[in-house]
Amino acid sequence: MRDPAWQGGRYYGTGQAPDAGMGVARMVGHVTYLSAPALSDKFGRRLQDSDEIRYTITEPEFEVESYLRHQADSFVRRFDANTYLYTSRALTYFDLARQHGGGSLERALGGVAARTLLIAFSSDWLYPPSASQEIEQALRALGKPVELQVIEAPYGHDCFLLEEARQTPIIRRFLAQPA
Repeated sequence: MRDPAWQGGRYYGTGQAPDAGMGVARMVGHVTYLSAPALSDKFGRRLQDSDEIRYTITEPEFEVESYLRHQADSFVRRFDANTYLYTSRALTYFDLARQHGGGSLERALGGVAARTLLIAFSSDWLYPPSASQEIEQALRALGKPVELQVIEAPYGHDCFLLEEARQTPIIRRFLAQPA
């Protein structure tokens, strides 16, 4: 929203879009989705195009910079800034207990009739295992059938994309169980 091209959200038809602001937002977001160990393992302090530091601030010096710029460019081509802002805000505002249970997660989940499988990832900062544990505890308190699996993995929020091979057998086993 600080990108001058955002124009208060009224950039449609102006020939300008807040691409620079969206790119920076994506880079910051991407760093928070990955865990510190994942970033270190993937990039470390490896230089991009040289064996020697060039001491430049205008061009990517490290591999991680090129990666983040690529992710930003790709993101800007795929998402509209206003859509991204409103979707992000909707996710931020969502509070199951407040909106559907008068402040009680148990009340909000009271109508759940299905067995529930929760999968969380140890290094996810966006949806930490503690949030899934709260849901599990509320469902258990209600006598609802619930299973929580926490997968140890170092990739932060991206685990749900990168750990498909570890999630699939858990989901298959859960679905194969009788109701």
